[in-house]
Amino acid sequence: MGYVSHRVAGVQVANEPGALLPTIKKHPPILQTIPKKLPNKKLTISSFPHLTAAAAFIIFNPTFWNTAARSEYRSKTLTRLAGNNAYRGCYALAVTIFLLGLARDAVYERALRSQPTHPALLTPLSQGLAVGLLLSGNTLVLTSMWALGVTGTYLGDYFGILMDEMVTGFPFSVSSAPMYHGSTLSFLGTALWFGKPAGVLLTGLVFAVYSVALRFEDPFTAEIYAKREREAKKGGKKGL
Repeated sequence: MGYVSHRVAGVQVANEPGALLPTIKKHPPILQTIPKKLPNKKLTISSFPHLTAAAAFIIFNPTFWNTAARSEYRSKTLTRLAGNNAYRGCYALAVTIFLLGLARDAVYERALRSQPTHPALLTPLSQGLAVGLLLSGNTLVLTSMWALGVTGTYLGDYFGILMDEMVTGFPFSVSSAPMYHGSTLSFLGTALWFGKPAGVLLTGLVFAVYSVALRFEDPFTAEIYAKREREAKKGGKKGL
């Protein structure tokens, strides 16, 4: 799902899933709607487990899909489990990432319900900003998925399903990692909509985790496509 700073019209990564070599950010998409207002709560010791669970999910998800993707690239682990079919392995990973994203969102909302609100985050200006962030965040995620397709969104390049050319149109024309950036905007929009300072802090964690993930994903994915180019050139020379 679940959802890299490269743009390509066939596959990449992160997250969803940029603009370097044909690689694509993938980071399992977060499609957050605007739910009912949450009741105000006082901060209590019992509320911390929900906050901790949300933070754990935020850290775990990108760690999981990067670990799984690298294992696939090096050992074809998921392809073998899928009967030596790379596409089925990629689709299985996509479903897993998507479900993990849904679980994370549910835990995040539950964490917000357990936290106190702040009047400064409930002003008309803050609420209007929340709506704008949710709309723009989901737009980045959805248009990115549309441009990349399933395998392009969910780490297909690690399965050897590479994109033919870079995707340069929207949303990659405005963001190097639209899935990660869109997801972060959606987290922040949700926090502001509910008026929860704790949600703003968790959004900071989301941004930090995705930033770290990109530092690993970008060079790794770039090397996948660079290797394809080197092999293509080598094959061309042999044919002369």
